[in-house]
This record gives sequence, structure tokens and C-alpha cells, in this order.
Amino acid sequence: MNRLKTILAPVLSALLQISLLAVALYWILNSGAQAMNYQWQWDRVPEFIFFYEDGEWFPAELMEGLVVTLQISAISAIATLAIALIIALLRLSDSIIGRSIATLYIELIRNTPLLVQIYLLYFVFGPFLGLDRFTTAVLALALFQGAYTAEILRSGLINLPKGQFEACKTLGLSSFNSYRYIVLPQVVRKTLPSLTNELVSLVKNSSIVSVMAIFDLTTEGRNIVSDTAMPFEIWFTVAAIYLVITLSLSGLSAWLEHRMHNAY
Repeated sequence: MNRLKTILAPVLSALLQISLLAVALYWILNSGAQAMNYQWQWDRVPEFIFFYEDGEWFPAELMEGLVVTLQISAISAIATLAIALIIALLRLSDSIIGRSIATLYIELIRNTPLLVQIYLLYFVFGPFLGLDRFTTAVLALALFQGAYTAEILRSGLINLPKGQFEACKTLGLSSFNSYRYIVLPQVVRKTLPSLTNELVSLVKNSSIVSVMAIFDLTTEGRNIVSDTAMPFEIWFTVAAIYLVITLSLSGLSAWLEHRMHNAY
């Protein structure tokens, strides 16, 4: 019984806080709408998510934009990890050239705005390299997020006990197998919360690629607002969709962290 109370108490407390926050938000929005004589049109929002035609349901603009956002985020996340791992290893290498290149990349990316980097890739390097808009968006996000993720992986590698590397050598494992089976699983387990934060940031930053006329969730939301003059309903809906994605990622991270903790 006491264990049940221990489990239910924080859940009920969180639900109560969410309910109070929802009531307060509703009061604020309703008061603001009345002050501006704004008429809410929430009943029209579902038609921009799904629509029914010829006996079937089809995804509408917001869902189509969400698919593009998820595609960009997923591919960018994979590229981010690859770039980050390479840069982290270069930072820890004995090569002066390698360390210099990695340091220059990190400092350059971290100290310039993402929007400027997107413009440079899209208008300058993209046409020169023959990149389309989707590839340019993925590359821009991966390069930007990779600079931050590289430092996270580097800290994880530094904090890993040296005995782990020595054990790999004793077992006769190659460098590739050492990192694949011994080193990286431990680094991921130690840095999982930070890596999750970077993944959440990547998803949110993906909204900036809308400046390249990519029809992601943000672009579709902007187009709907210009056609319907429903800024509040549409942008709140877009924000809610992003919130669902990021909260799902956080929940998945917490579950993985729990599984890894029990496994070790």
C-alpha cells in the first residue's frame, strides 16, 4: 500500500499541476482574445490535420509538414552522431592537424548563428556543390548540432576509465571493435541525457529550415495562417505538435536510461 502511494503521489501531483496550468492558460488566452475582439475558430483546425474524402481519411497540410520535419530530423540526427564522433576522436587524437581542424570546426560553428550557416550553405555552397534544398537542410542541421554533440561525446570519452581501454588491448580487440562493443556503449549510457537534449534541440531547430522554402511543419503552418487569418489557433497547434515530439523523445530517453541502468 505504501509503495502504491509512493508511485501515485507524484503522478497525481503532476496531473494537478498540469490541470492548474491549463486552466490558467485558458483564462489568459480567453481574456486576451476578448480584449482584441478575436473570435476563436478551433473547430476549423482539424481540417488542416486530417480530412475525409471519398470514404477515406487523408493527411492534411500540417501532417504532411510533420512528415517532412520528422524526415529531416531523423536523417540529421544520424549525420549529427557520425560527425560528432569523428570530431570528438579528432579532438582526442595525437595529430596536431586533426586537433586543429576539429577545434576550428567547433569554434566556427558554435560562434555563428544557425540561420547564417543555412543561408551560406543554401545560397553559396549549395549551388556550387549541387545540393538540393532537403540535403542542404540536413547538412546545415547536422553540422550545427554536431559541434555541440562532439563536445558531449568527448567529455564522455575523457571520463571513461583508462582501464577500459587497457582491457580492450589485453583482449586483443581492434580499435573498431573496442569502440563498438566496449567504449561507445558506456559513453552513450553516461551521456544519454545530454544527447537527448541535443536531439530535442535538433528537432526544434529544424523549424528554421523553413527559410529555404522546404514544406516542413513550420512552413505549412505559415501558409495556413496567411490563407485563413487564424494565427493563434494554427501556431498553438504547431507548438503542440512540436511539444508532443520533444516530450516523446524525453520519455524514450528516460526509458532507455532506466533499461541501461538495470542492464549494468
